[in-house]
Amino acid sequence: MKLDAIDRKLINLLQKDSKQTTKQLSLQLDLSVTAVYERVKKLEKEKVISKYVALIDNRKVDKSFLVFCHVKLIQHSREYLSVFEREILKLDEVSECFHIAGDYDYLLKIYVKDMEEYREFMVNKLTTIKHIGSTQSSFTIGEVKNSTEIAL
Repeated sequence: MKLDAIDRKLINLLQKDSKQTTKQLSLQLDLSVTAVYERVKKLEKEKVISKYVALIDNRKVDKSFLVFCHVKLIQHSREYLSVFEREILKLDEVSECFHIAGDYDYLLKIYVKDMEEYREFMVNKLTTIKHIGSTQSSFTIGEVKNSTEIAL
């Protein structure tokens, strides 16, 4: 789908606050409410906008320990990749998982309460998945930038 300048501005506005009404958006875009509504529906239909979510403060829900974990499988076979990916989807602590190129095969973003909970996660969940050769964990000490927006 080809995005025009208004679509881009509309998407940027929604990324900042998706709870804005079509009336509020129409005033910022200098369009009618109907035109904004139709553009939003078109972006949703074309899956440019895939869903709306509530972002939470991980500290307020006792998940302030953020870990990035690299995982290397013992072999790059389709079977091993499929097993790993199927199993990782079952782990609630993993908020994001990326198949990556380089020294490791996957990068996981994991939220837990503290180091003890991470240890339990590693021992009782992650390392029980078949075909993992090695892992390397990085623990965050501070957040510099964390955005869900994609600049258009």
